[in-house]
Amino acid sequence: MDKRQFLLGAAAAAFATPVLAQTPPAKADIPRDWIDPDTGHRIVRLSEEDGSKSLYFHDNAFTADGKWLVFDSPSGIQMVELATRKLRHLTPAGYGTLMVSRTKNICYARKYPGGVIKTADDAGRAGIEIVAIDMTTGKIRTIAKDIKGYVTSVNADDTLLAGTWAEREYQLQPGPKVGGTDGGYNAIGPDGKPLSFQAAKEVRMAERLKQNIPMEIFTLDIKTGERKVVTASTDWLNHVQFSPADPHRLMYCHEGPWHGVDRIWTIKTDGTGKENVHKRAMNMEIAGHEFFAYDGNRILYDLQTPRGEDFWLASYDLTTHKRVWYHLQRNEWSVHFQVTRDGTLFAGDGGDADMVARAPDGKWMYLFTPEIIEDLGVSAPDAADLVRPGVLRATKLVNLSKHAYTTEPNLQFTPDGKWLVFRSNMHGPIHVYAVEVAKA
Repeated sequence: MDKRQFLLGAAAAAFATPVLAQTPPAKADIPRDWIDPDTGHRIVRLSEEDGSKSLYFHDNAFTADGKWLVFDSPSGIQMVELATRKLRHLTPAGYGTLMVSRTKNICYARKYPGGVIKTADDAGRAGIEIVAIDMTTGKIRTIAKDIKGYVTSVNADDTLLAGTWAEREYQLQPGPKVGGTDGGYNAIGPDGKPLSFQAAKEVRMAERLKQNIPMEIFTLDIKTGERKVVTASTDWLNHVQFSPADPHRLMYCHEGPWHGVDRIWTIKTDGTGKENVHKRAMNMEIAGHEFFAYDGNRILYDLQTPRGEDFWLASYDLTTHKRVWYHLQRNEWSVHFQVTRDGTLFAGDGGDADMVARAPDGKWMYLFTPEIIEDLGVSAPDAADLVRPGVLRATKLVNLSKHAYTTEPNLQFTPDGKWLVFRSNMHGPIHVYAVEVAKA
């Protein structure tokens, strides 16, 4: 992967962004900088506007030089200088970040028709444009519009977009959206009463999977606009992401309730090399929320054997095909996991008692130190072909007891590994925060 760095400009005057309305301030009682009394780690609020959100956990949010973080807000895409926490508006309202280029000073984004951001579940995707924003000058350039499908990722050398297309839309979250959450899953149980957020999500996902809607994963050439189908299915194809290093490798999932699908797959952009990364060995075993390590060599994912009982962070090496499974305690299970760019530390964003782990005390942000369980001097004859076991040693970073997991924290390490960025509603409105990995 080309790791060339770039400079964003020596002065603030380089940011020729449009003149925007003043950003509405956050509620006065939301702290800006404090030490978590339960963990001893420093937390800072990076956003100023209620309703601001950091990016999804595997969508790159950082410039290649590691100086700037991009996040979404109601008034447009914003960027924050990590060293100073100074904010810059990158776009007006109506734009939502796709991801930041890994090698260039470009933010890829969606421009929504009428300036109104639609969620990924909303119908009416027609009219969405994909744009490239020069983060030095603020110039916005349309690179794709009238797209047959929904773009979700950009490859490692900035030549291809990737996304999914479905023959028809399906409303996964029907009805009104719930403020302070990621949406609003709702469904009625057998007793005629509304289900909890998590139970409703499971029901709605099962219903979507049963639709057998014809779908495609496709690529779009950024320069020519050429559209190519990578693979097609009546399975629910989702979670499409490019490798951070290989511009022609995609990972995607067969979406649905995890105990009913073989979820994690990789494929080349020419349609060859399709591989199921994890095949279950027991009934009710689940694997998911997959993501690439920064070097693109490993795929990591949440593994439970069986669901809700035994918890692992699993890794699969795409070159050697070796597997490592790191064990976690119930309270340490997390909605999403992350890894530092050098691969030495992991993190997790915890979960509440209504989620799959049913953790009685799981509402924490965790730092994990991996530890391999070594052989006791004598190895099994086929040890090299077996899963290598390990354990994650947990350190608590943030007390999230006041966070409602109807908003997923979606944590990301900063490029230097010194902070974890996340979104939270722990003070009411959703904001973007960062916690320092080293104890204050």
